[in-house]
Amino acid sequence: MIKIGSEAHKELFCQSFLHSYQEYEPKQLPWPKLDTEALSLLRGIPFWHEALTVELRAGEMVSAFAETIDDPLLRESIALQGKEETRHSRLLDTMMTQYGIEIDRPQPTIPNDLKTGFIDLGHEECLDSFFAFGLFQLAHQARVLPEAMFAIFEPILDEEARHIVFFANWMAYMQIQQGQGAGLIRGAKSLWFYGRAVNRLISSFSQGSSQNGPGFTVAGASAFPFKITAESFLATCLSENARRMSKFDRQLLFPELVPTLAKTALQTIKLLPKKQTSSQQSANLG
Repeated sequence: MIKIGSEAHKELFCQSFLHSYQEYEPKQLPWPKLDTEALSLLRGIPFWHEALTVELRAGEMVSAFAETIDDPLLRESIALQGKEETRHSRLLDTMMTQYGIEIDRPQPTIPNDLKTGFIDLGHEECLDSFFAFGLFQLAHQARVLPEAMFAIFEPILDEEARHIVFFANWMAYMQIQQGQGAGLIRGAKSLWFYGRAVNRLISSFSQGSSQNGPGFTVAGASAFPFKITAESFLATCLSENARRMSKFDRQLLFPELVPTLAKTALQTIKLLPKKQTSSQQSANLG
C-alpha cells in the first residue's frame, strides 16, 4: 500500500485525476427534445441560479488557485479541475439556453484567500455530491426526464466524484507535508471545515436566503414529482456513493464523514417504530 502523504501518493492521486479526464464540449452534446411536461419540470427546479453561481465561482477560483502552486504536478491537476468547473458552468448555461430556463446572470466573486476558498469548496462538494448522487438515481428510476438527459449528466456526476476523491487525497497530502499528519489533528481540521459547509447548508435552507452554498441540490428536491422516505433516500445516497467510489484505485483516500453520518442516521431510522418513520421521517420530494 502507498504511504499517505508520500511522493508516491501524490503521483497516484494526481495521475489518476489527469488520466481520467474526458473531453467534451457542452454545445455539441446530444440534447434531447423535451415535451411540455418535462420542460415544465425542468424550468420549475428552483436551484439553477445557485448552481450556475457555484460553478462560475468554482471555475474562476480553482483556476486562480492553480496559478499560485509551485509544485508542477499539483498545479497541472488543480488547473484541470478549474477547467472542468468552468466547463460545468458552460454546460448549465447551454442547457438553460436550450430549454428556455430564464435566470438573472450571476456575477460571482472569488475570495481573496484562494487556498481557504479551495478547501471550503472541496468540503462543500463532498457534502453536496453525496446527496446529488442519490437524488440523481431516484430521478432516473422515476423516469422524470428522457433517458438521453440522464445519459448526458451521468458522466458529469462522475466528474464530481473525481473532484472529491482528488480533494480528499490532496487535503491529506498537504496536511502531512505541513506536519499535521496526526489523525486527531487532521480529523479536527476536517470537522472544522465541514462545520463551515454545514453552516452554509443551513443558510441555504433559511427562508428568503440568497446564500449560494452547499445543499442547493437537496433544497430543490421538492420540485421532483415523486415521494420517498428519509430511509430510502439515505439508502440510495449510500449505495450510489459506494458505486461511484468503487471506480477509483483502492489505495486512494475517499470522503468518509458524510457517508458515515448517513449510515448512522439510516441505522437510527431503522430502529424507530414504523408508524413514527412513516409519519415523522417521510421526505416529500414531490
